[in-house]
This record gives sequence, C-alpha cells and structure tokens, in this order.
Amino acid sequence: MVLKLGQKITESELISLCKRKERQAQKMLYEQQSPVMLTVCRRYISDLDMAEELMINGFLKVFEKIEQFKAEGSFQGWIRRIMVTTCLEWIRKNRQLYKEVDLDDINPVVDFQTADKNLEAEDLLQMIRELPQGYQTIFNLYAIEGYSHKEIAEQLGLSVNTSKSQLSRARVLLQKKLAEHERITESKKRDNGS
Repeated sequence: MVLKLGQKITESELISLCKRKERQAQKMLYEQQSPVMLTVCRRYISDLDMAEELMINGFLKVFEKIEQFKAEGSFQGWIRRIMVTTCLEWIRKNRQLYKEVDLDDINPVVDFQTADKNLEAEDLLQMIRELPQGYQTIFNLYAIEGYSHKEIAEQLGLSVNTSKSQLSRARVLLQKKLAEHERITESKKRDNGS
C-alpha cells in the first residue's frame, strides 16, 4: 500500500504499514502522536530540547519494537509507556532523582474552594514542571500515570519508602505553589477592585 497525501487510513492499517517499515507510515504516525508524546515527555523533562530529543528516541524505539504491539490495549497507551520509560532511563542515567528541597519552612494554606476557579490547567502543569526532577518524576508516575509505589520503585531502582517520601515532598511543594498562586490572584483582585 502506497500512502498518498491526505489519505485517511485506519490505526490498524497504519500499524501494519509501520511494521513493514514504510517510511511514510512512520512519518504519519509520528505526526499524529508527537504532540501528545511531547507533552508526556515534558511532564518528566522540563528542558524542551531534551524532552524533544527523548521523544524522538522514544519514537525510534516504537518503530524498532512495533512488532511487539499485540493490539491488546490502546496503541497510544503503548507508545506512552515507551515514552515514559525512555524519560525514566535518561533520568536514572543522569542521576536527576535525588535533589532535595528543605520543607521545614513550608506551611501552605490553600483555599481549594477558590483555587480551582483561579487556576488553569497550564498553570498546574507549570508548577509540576518546576518541581525538582525526582519529585516531578514520582508525582507524574503516581498521580498522572497511575503507577503504584512498588512499580515506581522498580522502574527507578529505589525503595518504596523513597518513592512515598518524594511523593509527599512533591505534594507539599505543590501546596506551597498553590498557596502562593492563590495569594497573588487574590492580591490582584484587591488591587483591581474586584
């Protein structure tokens, strides 16, 4: 099957073509999935250039391992797992997991009734990106990807208690950031006479 410009094909046809190493199909798959997968990589890697590089490496793995996809679940979910694993491998290799933040002075008070009205999804994603790498990684794996602490510990080569501790610290820092965001928002409202 030769792909023509603007041709619509099904996901299973696209997968089949990618399994035959058809370059046009690989390009089509990349163009369809790269915006979502870059977002996945950015949840783990705050530097855009590095996130893009890891996403590209992830797609190379997708094309190498596409024979392993058995259509027993979501194809996008399968690709997502490869992207997450690629990012985690880079994080482990570069020892980006263990930067600690002193939490002793943090005592956030967040009014969650008004915070959700004033907080956009992009603001929250940015707050997560600003977390130290280890906290960000574990928060993403646990809260967004749905991994258990046992699975996180196995993926990252650390103890279950370390995973729990880093998640707890990530939550405390996020609460601090939410409290600060709420304080700034309320201050702006007062200044504007709202």
